Parts: sequence; C-alpha cells; structure tokens
Amino acid sequence: MQGGNASLGSARVVVEVTAPKRLDVSGLLLTAAGKVRSDADFVFFNAPQGPGVTHRPGSGATPDAIAVDTAAVPGEISRIVVTASLDDQRATFAGTEPTATVRDADTGRELFTFTPPRLTRETALVVVEVYRRGAEWKVRAVGQGYADGLAGIATDFGVSVEDAPPAAATAAAPQAPAAPAAPPSAPPVPAAAPQAPAAPSSPPPMPSGSPAVGKITLDKGRVNLVKGGSVSLEKAGRPCLASVRMGLGWEPAGRGRNIDLDASVIAFDAKREKLDTAWFMKLSVFNGAIAHSGDNLTGKGGGDDESITVHLGGLPPEVCGLVFVVNSFSGQKFTDIKNAYCRLVDPSTEEELVRFDLAQSEPHTGVAMCKLVRQFSGEWVMTALGEYVDAKTARSMVKPAAAML
Repeated sequence: MQGGNASLGSARVVVEVTAPKRLDVSGLLLTAAGKVRSDADFVFFNAPQGPGVTHRPGSGATPDAIAVDTAAVPGEISRIVVTASLDDQRATFAGTEPTATVRDADTGRELFTFTPPRLTRETALVVVEVYRRGAEWKVRAVGQGYADGLAGIATDFGVSVEDAPPAAATAAAPQAPAAPAAPPSAPPVPAAAPQAPAAPSSPPPMPSGSPAVGKITLDKGRVNLVKGGSVSLEKAGRPCLASVRMGLGWEPAGRGRNIDLDASVIAFDAKREKLDTAWFMKLSVFNGAIAHSGDNLTGKGGGDDESITVHLGGLPPEVCGLVFVVNSFSGQKFTDIKNAYCRLVDPSTEEELVRFDLAQSEPHTGVAMCKLVRQFSGEWVMTALGEYVDAKTARSMVKPAAAML
C-alpha cells in the first residue's frame, strides 16, 4: 500500500509500470541530498543507460520498465525513483491509475505490486523507489503525483529543464496581435548569401531593416535552399501563410543502428534574448501558438521524424526570431546520421513550400537547421543555417542560436 516498504530480496530487479493508456517510464538516480549528480542520472527513452539503471522500452504486451542492478549502482547514489508520465501530455491520470510490478530480473518472478490511490489532475507521478538502508536494498510504494508532467518531476530532482517563459510571453493570447507601428528593435533582413555569416561572440540588438531587392519568395512554388540561402514567406507581395509546420527528418548512417534525435525551436526577442523553447518535454508554448508533435513522430508522406507547428499570427509581438535545432541527447554524433533535412509545409494543404537538405555531417551532437525571422514589415523570412554545435539539448543551443540571428 502507499507508503509501505519491504526488503527488495533480489540484487537485480525490473520495475514494470502498466496502465490503460500509453506511458513513458523513467528512472532517476538520486544522492542523499535528493538530487541527481548530473543530467546523465536521468534514465528514460532518449537516454536509456545509466550506472546500474536501464530503461527497457515497451513492446507489444511488454510494458515500459526500469531495470536496476543494485551491485552496479554507484556508492553515492542512495535511491532510484521510478516515474511514469502519460504519452499524451494533454491527458491526466484521472481514471487511469497505473500499476507497478517489481520482478526478479533473472527469474521474472513477481516480488511486489503497487497501484496508487485514485488520481485526478496529475500528469506524471513517482510510482516507487528502490533505496539503500545501510547494506540492504529496499523498495517503497510512493504514488506522489505531479500536475506539470515529467518536466516537473525532472526539475524537482535537479535535472536541467528549460526555464519557464517570462510572464508577458505566457499571458499572450493566441489570437493574431495588432501589427505594431514600429516593433522594438526590429530584426534584420537575412541575406540570401551562399554562406552563413560568422556568428559574433556578443551579438548586438537586431537592427531595423526592410525586405531586400530581388528577394526570393514563394511566388514560383517550392523553394530549395542551400546553406545561408533565404526565402520570404510571401506571394504577390503579401504574407501568404497564417500557420506553418516545420518538419525535420534524418536516417541512421549505419544499418541496424538506432539514432534518437530531438527537434526543438527556440524563440527570441529583438535583443536575442530567449523567450521560450518548445521541445519534447514542453510541447506547447505561447498558449499553443507553437506546438511540438512529440518525440520521434513520423509525419505524413514526407517521413518527418518530428514536426513543429507555428501559428504565426498567434505569436506574441515580442517574438522576432525562431531557431529550429536538432540535438542528440544520448551523445551520438551527426556523423552517425545521413539525409538530414528540414522542410516548411503549409498545414492546411500539406504542400511542401521550402526544403533544406543538410549536405554535410560533422562529429557534433547539435545542429541549428534553420531560422524564421520577423521583418520590420511583418513578413517572415526563412534562412537555412546548417551550423553544428556540441550541445546535447536545446538548452545548450540557446547562446549559439542567438548568435546566428
């Protein structure tokens, strides 16, 4: 029952968590202070290996699980908490109480089960914990719920999760804002040069500008960009899109190797200050004006691995630039992938409008694929970047991405 504990009785166990709805199960290795030592102590579907702790993905009738080999857990780790969050981040655990089953990893024998009491608005919870008591390992039924999803649990235990956006940005309504007469320090016009400019170490505020003469637009149909090339999202001299979807895709370079990458978008103001980030642990920002498809989703027809929809008219007026990035949380290099691309799609027609194929792979863990910049006139311009960075998460991409605006 909730709060109950017992001797583990086995050196190697598997904690399975099942529910009527699809779950994501994670494990966090905590010190006596109740915190992870680093983000590497967060074991989940994108980072399945930790010292003595492994994530086992669900398959068919086999549920998501966390395996613990107590003999391999570092001495400074005092407990491993097993968490569960709903795959559908809009849903709650109301009427969907999960059940944890602790099994002997070698024999499959069931040791303990625990179903938390009735839940309501929780979207994630700590289900059980495996912990040290002197030389002994024990298990405790926890059932502590969180209303802010897996990100809330991760933050509580010291994992670096994106900061909350400023109050002004969060409060912005999703309706199209009135066009300001003169937006603050309006962004520059990205040049349609064949090479991206060198990123300044300390970028100045974005200067004001106006659309370039002879600019590329969508008047003639789909545009294929090269690195550093730009296109205005206009037809016949007027903005033609209320919403766009950025699809990002890639393939493993080696046969049989799984490459799990994460696509994100970072929003900046006119001074290149970050406003918010949409990524797999925070799928919606600016009251839904930017919506992430979720981790490792395949799009229609084009084979997109992940996609991000932006309702341009619903963005707060202070949003001047969006940088779309891809990262390898597990540390695999981009030399392990091929055929990486980003493409801009009209979500109302599924028409592909702009495409950028990444020509080269480099041995880094992050890449800025492209940017969307709002011009003084209100139009949006997309520029292909293709700039590699050593960064495993979108959080580590903020400074280099700001320098690319």
